[in-house]
Amino acid sequence: MSTRTPLAYSPKILELFKNPKNLGRMNDASVVSQAGSPACGDVITIYLKIDGDKIIDSSFESYGCAANIAAASILTEMIKGKTLKEAWDLTWEDVANELGGLPPIKYHCSILAVGGLKRAIRKYFEEIKREKPEWLPKDLSKEERQALEEEELIERMYKKYGVVP
Repeated sequence: MSTRTPLAYSPKILELFKNPKNLGRMNDASVVSQAGSPACGDVITIYLKIDGDKIIDSSFESYGCAANIAAASILTEMIKGKTLKEAWDLTWEDVANELGGLPPIKYHCSILAVGGLKRAIRKYFEEIKREKPEWLPKDLSKEERQALEEEELIERMYKKYGVVP
């Protein structure tokens, strides 16, 4: 018998885990980005279809827990129809709040979702448009840095303990 206490997920998280929206690869995406590490078990791939400066469609693939899937799912709903600037301004807290809250140990799931989104937007401007709008910061955003730090931490831990993911 397990002595672990189950996490208190909001009804919205449980619903999106059971019935995720916008799940799956988008073959005609304008840009694709990923955040997370297979080593830790949480990976989110974000697909954006962009027309002009608007996100007209979005989807995701996820390898991870209920909170990871729900965060990616709600994010794809939150950004549809938004301009790239409006999507860029979303924070991991916005995603967590839209989900009805996340247990603190699962904050990283909304960080990865928003980090993946911001990587996709940055990639779109750097690699596809080859121009940078004035609102796009030169340095990594808080969520991009946090996602990168999580990925690097997991990789260091696996190397230190000789674990091969």
